[in-house]
Amino acid sequence: MNQYGEMARRHWARWLPERFAAIENPEAFFTALGDEAEQRITALAWELAGDDPPGEGYLDKAGRLGEARHRAEQIVLDEMILLPPEPGTDPASPQ
Repeated sequence: MNQYGEMARRHWARWLPERFAAIENPEAFFTALGDEAEQRITALAWELAGDDPPGEGYLDKAGRLGEARHRAEQIVLDEMILLPPEPGTDPASPQ
């Protein structure tokens, strides 16, 4: 299970307990979810980065690609991994 699958597993166990409890095979589910999220992040990052501008230097390109990856990760995490809490979950209760 990659970092995104593990992140989802922890988040869902805490904030989506009913949905988490309904998963028959959590290991397989979160492994697949993490893999899918990683693929979507990579594809979206390339899309957001766009083509290399003429005359772009190494550091500028590294910064552009890093920023695109960061933005893609935030978008995909919000869509697939860090879903809104179920009603009734208490943010003040200990994790």
